[in-house]
Amino acid sequence: MEFSVAFFVNPILAGLPGDNGLRGRTHGSRLLGAVMPFWYIGSLALSAVWAAAGWQHHGAGLVVTAASLLILSVVMSILLLVPINNRVKTWTAEGLPADWKQQMNRWDRFHYIRVALIVAAFALLVAALA
Repeated sequence: MEFSVAFFVNPILAGLPGDNGLRGRTHGSRLLGAVMPFWYIGSLALSAVWAAAGWQHHGAGLVVTAASLLILSVVMSILLLVPINNRVKTWTAEGLPADWKQQMNRWDRFHYIRVALIVAAFALLVAALA
């Protein structure tokens, strides 16, 4: 989902005429912001269970490293992305802050880093299976 937002959804929204892209992002901020904690917690919980259950097996270090990257992505989300997201979801076309484009660009840059952490984490989980 995070990869899709970064490389498909947001570029599509950016290409829409007028304030339609902004409307899409504000709606997406509300919708995805509400469900994101569940899939992050779920991924962390499953990684923790996997690490605990397979502690004595080959690949446990990869699982622990992956879980650490997922934790870092959550911390990054809470400290950097959620504050911007909370502002974005309240915006209207009539009440935009002067720096709204800069805030969107900042969110996008942080989101690319978060996506890289998540992709690395899941690549490590796949490697742990081998």
